[in-house]
Amino acid sequence: MVAKTKKQAYFAHLEECLKTYKRAFIVHADFVGSKQISDIRIALRGKAELVFGKNTMVRRCLRNMCAAADAAGDPHPEWMAIVDVMKGNLGFMFTNGELDDLEKVVKEFVKPAAAKAGVLAPVDCFIPKGPTGLDPAQTSFFQALNIATKINKGTIEIINDTKVLTEGVKVGSSEAALLVKMNVKPFEYGLVVHYVYEGGVFDPSVLKITDSILLAKFMEGVGSVAALSLAIGMPNAASVPHLMMNAVKEIGRASCRERV
Repeated sequence: MVAKTKKQAYFAHLEECLKTYKRAFIVHADFVGSKQISDIRIALRGKAELVFGKNTMVRRCLRNMCAAADAAGDPHPEWMAIVDVMKGNLGFMFTNGELDDLEKVVKEFVKPAAAKAGVLAPVDCFIPKGPTGLDPAQTSFFQALNIATKINKGTIEIINDTKVLTEGVKVGSSEAALLVKMNVKPFEYGLVVHYVYEGGVFDPSVLKITDSILLAKFMEGVGSVAALSLAIGMPNAASVPHLMMNAVKEIGRASCRERV
């Protein structure tokens, strides 16, 4: 009974958010700790609302909302578009403000993290040559990874720069243990924007589109319309300025011929 009540409350809250907020980030939250999420919520106060839930619940809620909206003659295909992308550890960052503000918060709360055994390495990791600060009793960690070392002034020293982790390859227990021993945190984890929701679901690359880019694309389109219109002799808003300029030039040339 309690579980059912919580589910109904979640459905009501998600529905309210989708109806209240105009836009959202759909964010990926793998390896993001509860304290990190809490800090992000605090930073978003007054700007946005962070909502997480099981994908099955989210999809069911969205389907119910779409069915009710269709029956009422007020379809919302943009809600249904979210259903197709709800795969993995995803959540919503709802707002009526600017997405740029949310993007700043997302970037701010990215924290370094230790390598975990069994996890795919998101980046390459190298250990530079030189002293490690570890005592000779720790030599076995380096031997397990075939890392050449020597003892210098009572501590282990790595002879050559060594690649310990490769991007896209699982982290082994030996690599993870060694990096922990050396207090190396090669990874960074935080919320990752996977999709942008605003009247539909879009790739986050749309965030890179600026007003200057839009204006340049618009002017490029106007230029193409004008060229086509001039070629076929069709006067319109795009070609008339060019026709007038050509007419003025022609008048100038005719005037020069008369003087001659």
